[in-house]
Amino acid sequence: MNTKIKKIDVNKMDMQIIEEAGEILKRGGLVAFPTETVYGLGADALDEKAARKIYAAKGRPSDNPLIVHIAEVRALDRIATDIPIKVEELAYYFWPGPLTMILKKSEEVPYETTGGLDTVAVRLPQNVIARELIRAAGGYVSAPSANTSGRPSPTKAEHVKQDLDGKIDMILDGGSVEIGLESTILDMTVKPPMILRPGAVTLDMLEKVLGDVSVDQTMIGDESETPPKAPGMKYRHYAPKAKLMILEGSLREEILAIRQMAYEAERNGKKVGVIATNETIGFYTNGRVKNIGSRENEKTIARNLYAVLREFDEEDVEEIYSESFALEGMGKAIMNRLEKAAGHLRISAEAVVRQQKYRRIVFVSNSDTCRGPMAAEMLRQKELVQEYVIDSGGMVVLFPEPVNPKAEAVMKSAKMTLGNHVAQSFSETEIDRDILVLAVEEEQKEKLITQYGDNGNIYTLCEFIGETCKVEDPYGGSLQTYGACLEKLSGLIDKLAGKLNALAAMTMDKE
Repeated sequence: MNTKIKKIDVNKMDMQIIEEAGEILKRGGLVAFPTETVYGLGADALDEKAARKIYAAKGRPSDNPLIVHIAEVRALDRIATDIPIKVEELAYYFWPGPLTMILKKSEEVPYETTGGLDTVAVRLPQNVIARELIRAAGGYVSAPSANTSGRPSPTKAEHVKQDLDGKIDMILDGGSVEIGLESTILDMTVKPPMILRPGAVTLDMLEKVLGDVSVDQTMIGDESETPPKAPGMKYRHYAPKAKLMILEGSLREEILAIRQMAYEAERNGKKVGVIATNETIGFYTNGRVKNIGSRENEKTIARNLYAVLREFDEEDVEEIYSESFALEGMGKAIMNRLEKAAGHLRISAEAVVRQQKYRRIVFVSNSDTCRGPMAAEMLRQKELVQEYVIDSGGMVVLFPEPVNPKAEAVMKSAKMTLGNHVAQSFSETEIDRDILVLAVEEEQKEKLITQYGDNGNIYTLCEFIGETCKVEDPYGGSLQTYGACLEKLSGLIDKLAGKLNALAAMTMDKE
């Protein structure tokens, strides 16, 4: 089948294209079109054969009900019975818009559309292109998301083309959608009304109109024989090809856990993706890190979620790590989609964080222009089981001077460089339970303990690795003296890397 792709501008509507698409639907064909939530795959909702075509094109289980889209509130009377009086009030506040209501179906709606249920899910979309298409098609268009079943929902026409090109008759390209997450689904056949799928119309918004509203707390697994009352309840949905994992804990714990897991996965040769936000993106150092939006405006996160998951697919990412979001407002809808995409694979960030004793290592010398920065750079070059932020600091730093030229010369001879290093003072912020402080000399260690107290994480480098040794300060000596210092430090750093890896193995074994 040759899939036609027609661009259509909501501000300058080409009604000939709309009429052509409407005729396709009237003849039992399939047309993908934009709504304010995601792109839908439209068919004549009252044609059982057309419904079967949707299931075939998407690879969708036939017990997964379709949403019937209408363009006028009065169109409800033909497809629903025993309509509760509150439906009119909900329609007044939320239609057109991203709210789907479940009602008792009339005999005119085939069971192929409702997934075998005696209820029908109905929505009146806000998108003008969608409403005009529905009118042109006869007023009733069933439309699940226009993607292969289980994949991230399409928010652009290109996404539809990726999944359904050659399987459907036409794609109406109306640009990117507004919201980016599917509609809220509210079951009006029960008392109190129950939210079956969260979306842009939130619990708080519904309670202002209805008063008491319940939220479905059950998750129907793939193995359940219970037919789902709404799309997205039973089967794994919105999923990228990669394994998606959600880290749960405080935001700090989530960041630290994702850093460690991404580091370890990349170290093992995997392609890794990280879902970050405006507020956290700067903290990640490994993997393909994507900014999904701002926690201050969760609408941006909703709009970008599916597009980001599809981008990871295009980059052949194997594992994706995501932060979690607040379970209120739009955050609840975002987490609902993330959890379905991850197959409910949630990981305790705290448990991952506990696996790592030290997260930062600071080498302390007198002026931070030679031994400390040399040791830090050598350690950065080592194969370490866990990721560390590795820095250096000086006890007496009067101004941010560059590294000693002779130190840089011998480092270059060892194929390393300190060219970007600028001396910095050691500060109180470097004293914490997960920071390992390694003084180059005993005298510096004693000064640190006197000034900041002994938290159990302050050692000399030699002491920490169990050596009785001393790293002489080469200041004022020849290039050979600096070379000897480098050789001494090199051996010590080898042993330090070994000890850190052994400690990491022990900590992870305990967990």
